Amino acid sequence: MHRLTRDDIEQAAQRVYQVMPATAQYPWPLLAQRLGCTVWVKHENHTPTGAFKVRGGITFMHWLKREHPDVQGIVSATRGNHGQSLALAAGAVGLRALIVVPQGNSLEKNNAMRGFGGEVVEYGRDFDEAREEAARLAQAQGLYLVPPFHPELVKGVATYALELFKAAPDLDSVYVPIGCGSGICAVIAARDALGLKTEVVGVVSSEAAAAKLSFDTGAICETASADTFADGLAVRKPIAEAFAVYAQGAARIVSVNDQQIAEAMRVYYTDTHNLAEGAGAAALAALMQERESMQGKRVGVILSGANVDQSVFANVIG
Repeated sequence: MHRLTRDDIEQAAQRVYQVMPATAQYPWPLLAQRLGCTVWVKHENHTPTGAFKVRGGITFMHWLKREHPDVQGIVSATRGNHGQSLALAAGAVGLRALIVVPQGNSLEKNNAMRGFGGEVVEYGRDFDEAREEAARLAQAQGLYLVPPFHPELVKGVATYALELFKAAPDLDSVYVPIGCGSGICAVIAARDALGLKTEVVGVVSSEAAAAKLSFDTGAICETASADTFADGLAVRKPIAEAFAVYAQGAARIVSVNDQQIAEAMRVYYTDTHNLAEGAGAAALAALMQERESMQGKRVGVILSGANVDQSVFANVIG
């Protein structure tokens, strides 16, 4: 992946802002009291799809229309947020969006994808099997297969990091959840483009720790399962292009378990009255785990999404 410049990210931001406004970032006082450090929350739960991925969807569709003007539609696999993002962004430029989800996927996320104009197909036992089916459908129906990681997705996502760093340029650390990697790669890209010294800390689920294992050993590792309720983190194997970026650009990767994630979801609710899905709360969970070493520092956490099913949130909050 070529290194993004500030100009690249600013141009992407102009495209993103034609569809949605910038999201807020606040230094929440109750989080500061609880954790003994300044905590800036980047509110990607406030986008039109309730998650950060819509930014990448917008820039990707612009690129696709420019580079492949004959394409009639796109297909991709998702657990939900990527799919909502692509459905909204494809609809905005007049393309069909076919979205493949694993069987038993979140009904609320499926409904949201349909609401944005996506066609949803259920296939396979997990994300990786859904991805294989998406590739087959691309061939069979002449659709463009949107990968879960692509330079244009990273460029769009980097716009949230640019907003955060412009509002709070002196952060010591930023915690970012890792699924397929566009979020952490975007934060690294924006930090480097702005010439900042902020350390970037990746966060995975202890039940889907492939990115951490890979980071710690220096070689791509795969896990047998990715069984966490934080579905945005449920990836069994890192994407090589993403790993190449965060292996170099991240300070470390922290793993948090489902109990810690659930606690962070409760803390977001009590201290900020914001809804966070599992992956969205993972960054705060990691900061809570590392609170001793963060005393007195200025820290950013990415609240990457709010799309949690009612039944799941009821269990967590209860």
